[in-house]
Amino acid sequence: MKAMMLGLAVAALTAPGIAQQTTGAAAGNFRLTDMAGRNVALSDYKGKTVVLEWHNPGCPFVRKHYDSGNMQRTQAAATAGGAVWLTINSGAPGKQGNMTPAEAQAQFAKDGSKATRYLLDPRGVVGKGYGAKTTPHLYIIDPAGKLVYQGGIDDKPTANAGDIAGARNHVTAALAEMKAGEPVSVAESRPYGCSVKYPES
Repeated sequence: MKAMMLGLAVAALTAPGIAQQTTGAAAGNFRLTDMAGRNVALSDYKGKTVVLEWHNPGCPFVRKHYDSGNMQRTQAAATAGGAVWLTINSGAPGKQGNMTPAEAQAQFAKDGSKATRYLLDPRGVVGKGYGAKTTPHLYIIDPAGKLVYQGGIDDKPTANAGDIAGARNHVTAALAEMKAGEPVSVAESRPYGCSVKYPES
């Protein structure tokens, strides 16, 4: 299944591969266009830690983390530590969250996002290939290309920003453990948020 998904993703892909990446295994490569029109492949960042974040600007769970500044702080801490942060929008045209490149640039600036790149996946091929279910949904890939975390940003599955202070930020914790040469102690968690608004077929 993984090999099939990898093939689909690398080809960038005409038919969605319904799959889910396996924690502890090689993460599937993909190529997308970012909001500035640049082609970006996961393989461009070989040798670096990469964080993937699924995004929908209209989702209240996403707003919880952006309006509070929590997502931007998490992004900034990750990139300051040497990681690459790729935010991905898999919203289909006509559905909530879908944005044109210009709209994505405006939203990115409005939110003060600290992500490295904002990628557009309107056909949902990469999102489905990764099994992304919610916005946000986070994945961490280590410098060897292995998926070491997938799940929610934290352990408080609510849309209440007041819960952030008492939450365990799984992404920040995992990156700190990786930096210390330790295994990621929570390698999977339940993602929470709005469903990714994929195309109907």
